[in-house]
Amino acid sequence: MIQFEKSRPIVVIPYQSRWVTEFQQIGGELRQVLGDTAVRIDHIGSTSIPDLPAKDIIDIQVTVADLDDPAIVAKLVGAGYAMRLEYGRDEYIGIPDPDSPELRKRYCREPEGGRRIHIHIRQDGRFNQRYPLLFRDYLRAHPLMRDGYALIKMRLAAIFPDSIEGYLYIKDPLMDMLFVAAQEWAQATHWQPDEGYL
Repeated sequence: MIQFEKSRPIVVIPYQSRWVTEFQQIGGELRQVLGDTAVRIDHIGSTSIPDLPAKDIIDIQVTVADLDDPAIVAKLVGAGYAMRLEYGRDEYIGIPDPDSPELRKRYCREPEGGRRIHIHIRQDGRFNQRYPLLFRDYLRAHPLMRDGYALIKMRLAAIFPDSIEGYLYIKDPLMDMLFVAAQEWAQATHWQPDEGYL
């Protein structure tokens, strides 16, 4: 039997309309810190999808032209954001190469004492930069998929109430399966990311 380490409790709550306003405030602050270093700043993850229950954590994607630009880290650290070097890549079942540039990222957290946020910094045009935007817009456009995903998230939180590792062990491959449908939808509709970025 697989054993998962304990973490902080996994709490999925009903959708909160305040998440939009909180993103706009935090994203605006990031825009001031990063300036033109950020190509775009997007609200991603479950808190960006109306009517989807979520953990009360604002996920933000900062798109940059060059992930290796030293100004990115310098500006964020200078503003008090906590860089987390251990999270230097994403995973996707369709790209098994752990060193693929399509999965590289940088990651940081809120300044000490700030509202809980996850900031994913990804390079413009890479697979992992497109993934969360398409996934978000697909679930916004498909209420049945959104509601099914919500049910799975709530059941996983019940099964793994004290382990984010266990929660993600099931949720991540499920997201990748849904992403196949999202890609087909994107091709059929000529999808482009919305203009609601900062």
